[in-house]
Amino acid sequence: MSPTTPSRRSVPRALPVLALLAVCAVTACSGQDSPSAPPAATPAASAENAGAELHMIENDGHRLAFYVMRGDSSTIVLDSGGGESSSQWKDIVPRLHAATRATVITYDRAGLGKSDVVPGPWKVESAVGDLKAGLKQLGVTKDVILVSHSQGGEIANHLAQDNPEMLSGAVLVDANLPQFFTDEQIPRLVAAGRPAVDAAKKDPAKPENRQLIATAEGFAAAHRAFHEVTWPGSVPVTVIVSEKTPFDGSPVDARRWRDAAASFVQAAPNRKLVTAEGTSHDVPAERPDLVLQEIEDMFAAQH
Repeated sequence: MSPTTPSRRSVPRALPVLALLAVCAVTACSGQDSPSAPPAATPAASAENAGAELHMIENDGHRLAFYVMRGDSSTIVLDSGGGESSSQWKDIVPRLHAATRATVITYDRAGLGKSDVVPGPWKVESAVGDLKAGLKQLGVTKDVILVSHSQGGEIANHLAQDNPEMLSGAVLVDANLPQFFTDEQIPRLVAAGRPAVDAAKKDPAKPENRQLIATAEGFAAAHRAFHEVTWPGSVPVTVIVSEKTPFDGSPVDARRWRDAAASFVQAAPNRKLVTAEGTSHDVPAERPDLVLQEIEDMFAAQH
């Protein structure tokens, strides 16, 4: 399948296969430095981000929308799945803020929500750079708890490998993990996703189609490289895996998805595996209470 982006709206919109490649949700927490001149804040115009301040962050020639719900010194950052804007977390953010009293941050990746479109193929290095730039400009530089859904798992793994000092913990929600993207699995994904990519190219102006096309470009090479990424042993992590997986119709792929999660967790003693029973890939929408509980548990363990 060509690069896919799993998420509750992207899957029905494009194809379940797409959900596989873009698993992501991110939470960052606590201990940030205060910037001397933070980006200007305005009330978020959208009801989906009610109660949050909108900060337009500039990085590498484009602007990104970060939404900040102020709390105590700790911070939780939520990173959405592939093809999803920050609105994926609209029902979870206020509950998480009330339960932890932390500052909660969500954001729109390039080309989604209020963030600028960046032409060309989707590159995880650029996505990591955008997230780091936004957090730095908001004063978040350490003690981050990262919670990522779907494609966000790729951003989380790269960020953790290269900047372990930023993270105090993570929760990966049915996320893309390096162990899944083997030399045997990648061609299966490319083949499965090709019809959806071809259909998307007929209407490339649609945001979801644009994201799918961008993810598909260079997918095989990018995910061969992703397979070599290593999560640092110093960062504790909880992995939530969906029971049905993004591959409910393919027993082979579903087993490999679950095996990848188990292999990831078994690599270090400070990792925990949780199965979201009865769920499809869209765990945040179908089991928000479970996601909230695991984030709260990780947050409490680090404070």
